[in-house]
Amino acid sequence: MKFSFKNDYSEGGHPDILRALSENNLNQQAGYGEDEYSREARVLIRKKINSPGADVYFVSGGTQANLIVISSVLRPYQCAVSAATGHILNNETGAIEATGHKILSIEKEDGKLTPEDIVPVLESHRNVPHQVMPKLVYISNSTELGTVYTLQELEDLSAFCKENRLYLFMDGARLGHGLTAEISDLTLEKVAQLTDVFYLGGTKNGALIGEAIVINNPELQQDFAFNIKQKGALLAKGRLLGIQFLELMKNDLYFDLARHANRQAMKIKNALKERGVEFLSDTYTNQIFPILNHELIDKLSGKFEFYVWKKIDDQRSAIRLITSWNTGDEPVNDLIEIIKEEL
Repeated sequence: MKFSFKNDYSEGGHPDILRALSENNLNQQAGYGEDEYSREARVLIRKKINSPGADVYFVSGGTQANLIVISSVLRPYQCAVSAATGHILNNETGAIEATGHKILSIEKEDGKLTPEDIVPVLESHRNVPHQVMPKLVYISNSTELGTVYTLQELEDLSAFCKENRLYLFMDGARLGHGLTAEISDLTLEKVAQLTDVFYLGGTKNGALIGEAIVINNPELQQDFAFNIKQKGALLAKGRLLGIQFLELMKNDLYFDLARHANRQAMKIKNALKERGVEFLSDTYTNQIFPILNHELIDKLSGKFEFYVWKKIDDQRSAIRLITSWNTGDEPVNDLIEIIKEEL
């Protein structure tokens, strides 16, 4: 059986989560997120972000989180702004557009948005009321290209959004990996301070399923639960999500798992750099994009699963390798050795 570097959710849940689910399985609890585990997890998340006034909601997946947040925040004539590599543009089957909201895209090689990128979008949408109104800036950390925002970059973007009355929404499907990257100077508390809404991704970091939406802006908190119910995301057995986030948060397991995934990816990255391999983007998270010749890619595909991400020229393509909380040393070393033998 091939080892998969294709994504970071090929495995199930972390053993601590499975244990907690099993131990509490027969305890009767209230439904729809009112169980004791969800309540405790929400309190713990508020404590970790130092924001007692934040609202926290648990949903099953990232696309669901993006859809619910954006469709609830925007009025019918408003739109979102995203990097062209953004998940909402390329990997969600037009979920946002299906709610009637347009997405304006910005081409960025590193997948990150800056105020300077957004200014032309605002300037080109001033023909009121004949054009859609940009209202929400969508970013992700880490990005779809594995890059991360620095504290200064997020502060600048946050200040720009406030100045221009834009909401700032951070997709946190891989937020643990972004915050624990060796070059990151961001903290969870700073993310909460500088965004209107963000979410903590569990699906790609040790949970069976689940994302925790955190709403910091009181303006957006009112009636948000109605949107979750209307979109079919309010689980009767909400305990399934609450237990998982309680386990991930209570001893910082969430960040330990992300650090492990990052370390394994950096082992591969550093070994390949020593052999002169170039990369599509300079990443420090659990996603790396080495540029390899097609013959070597074919050889690797015989033993490993991964995405061929982008064709560079007739001889080479960039592949995407992703490590997870459960990626061990053996497959990492095997991959490195095959590449070393060929280069």
